[in-house]
Amino acid sequence: MADIKRIRNFSIIAHIDHGKSTLADRLMEETHTIEKRDLVHDQLLDAMDLEQERGITIKSHPVRMEYQADNGETYELNLIDTPGHVDFAYEVSRSLAACDGAVLVIDATQGIQAQTVANVNMAMKHNLAIIPIINKIDLPAADVDMCCEQLEEILAIPKEEALAVSAKTGQGIHALLEAIVNVVPPPVKKEGKGTAALVFDSIYDAYRGVVTYVRVFEGSLRRGDRLRLFSTGLESEIKEVGVFKPDMKATDVLEAGQVGYIIPNIKSPSDAKMGDTITTVKDPCKEPLPGFQEIKPMVFSGIYPIDTADYEQLKFSMAKLQLNDAAFVYQAETSAALGFGFRCGFLGLLHMEIIQERLRREYNMDIIATYPSVIYHVYLKGGEMIEVDNPVFLPDPSEIDRIEEPMISAKIMAPSEYIGDIMNLVMQKRGLCTNTESIDGKHIMITARLPMHEILIDFHDKLKSITRGYGSMDYEPDGYQAEKLVKLDILVNGDPVDAFASIVHTDFAYNRGRTLAERLAGVIPQQMFQIAIQAAVGGKVIARETVRQLRKNVLAKCYGGDITRKRKLLEKQKEGKKRMKEIGRVNIPQEAFIEVLKSNEN
Repeated sequence: MADIKRIRNFSIIAHIDHGKSTLADRLMEETHTIEKRDLVHDQLLDAMDLEQERGITIKSHPVRMEYQADNGETYELNLIDTPGHVDFAYEVSRSLAACDGAVLVIDATQGIQAQTVANVNMAMKHNLAIIPIINKIDLPAADVDMCCEQLEEILAIPKEEALAVSAKTGQGIHALLEAIVNVVPPPVKKEGKGTAALVFDSIYDAYRGVVTYVRVFEGSLRRGDRLRLFSTGLESEIKEVGVFKPDMKATDVLEAGQVGYIIPNIKSPSDAKMGDTITTVKDPCKEPLPGFQEIKPMVFSGIYPIDTADYEQLKFSMAKLQLNDAAFVYQAETSAALGFGFRCGFLGLLHMEIIQERLRREYNMDIIATYPSVIYHVYLKGGEMIEVDNPVFLPDPSEIDRIEEPMISAKIMAPSEYIGDIMNLVMQKRGLCTNTESIDGKHIMITARLPMHEILIDFHDKLKSITRGYGSMDYEPDGYQAEKLVKLDILVNGDPVDAFASIVHTDFAYNRGRTLAERLAGVIPQQMFQIAIQAAVGGKVIARETVRQLRKNVLAKCYGGDITRKRKLLEKQKEGKKRMKEIGRVNIPQEAFIEVLKSNEN
């Protein structure tokens, strides 16, 4: 039986690209969990191609390490890896709930970033012991003094606690392991409370079904026990329990304080929700562990196959993808312009990008995504409130009392000289800067309130551009606010094309409509008749472009004679064009949709 006093559960938190996964590699090497010769690739815990290519953690991966400390005792160290991006904030919060301490990684070349502050605040809410380390000290551009100053100024952590580490060369790793043993407290066991374990992640295995990652808080879990899930009341038998070393290794039992996996007899990952509490039928706990919430999608977009014959294959691919990512939701929908497809919900923009990329790579699907949208609260004149995530379902303007859009509170950190450009960008996006504070004489932190829809497309790219790559942003939802919003329709030859519909602010409707109309006019091929491309708000046309008709020279055979003869031929041609326009249909080519929907212009 494991001695609970010699167990340490910790996590590594950091801004993106500050060296979290590389540090995990060095810790596994130092504790001989994995030998250097077995290190197939760098960032071993990032197993997905996309994770290695982009240098980000998408799916967290725990690992157990055995470490013999300087005091002669052998400790069981459970590292619970976390994703770093703001989209996966709930996953980070559940992973932190399973820990007793956190290693805070700060890049010596960049200093503290917006995401670092957000993650530290989250760790403090969970009352975790924090070990700050300054990474990448081997680089020529490293500025350890600046990082120490920021640590005290921004996070109020004494600089004496910071450890200097290089995850690349292994410098300072032994000192870090000693700090984990001495600073992170052992798990606390409460007797007589029943069995309780927190689900902090789950994956789907094609052969064994759902594998849930758990931290046991009370009691123990064994093979053959009957478990009960708190959120659904579902009961199931445990087929296997085990730990990560770093691959799955079956054991007899998971005791209180330990981290590992259990394989219940569950076939659907949606049943094993993240943050749920697992208990046993014979020794149940009275109440669930705190903090569970349903994951709600924030951003919606339509995904359609470019070739309509691939619809069934796309449906099958999405079902498989959802097995490994319960936060991704989808439902079938049809579009007059794009045919059969799916309305998909995502945690955020990065999540949306990853899902689309995985569909293209892992499942070889040719897909097209519609303009991303958020959930609007539409209040009707009768007092009823409906949620709208697709502009097509927006009621008639005469029935609407007001429309409220989701807002976010953003914290932007950047060098002081870019303050004017950042404020201009926030104002362009209909935002309001609520607070500005200087950090260390060189950096500033701006707190701003913005509509979520405005940051969906290109806000992050523009922020990086104007700050020469030094700006960083973290955001969290901040309620709803009523705004003057309208539905912008695009009509081609008088018919609205639902795929191009969007909800925009009144002040931006004209520019957006003009841009879309111009771009469409450039990609729709000429027909035998003139095509009008119009942008309309509530039936009123606000912008128009015309695709010129193809003309046949009917006067070519007139080599002479009276002018009335030529007029007669031209009138006859005009009548034909008029009739053709009435009965003619405009087939918009697929390239037109791709051109317009893939554009990052607002």
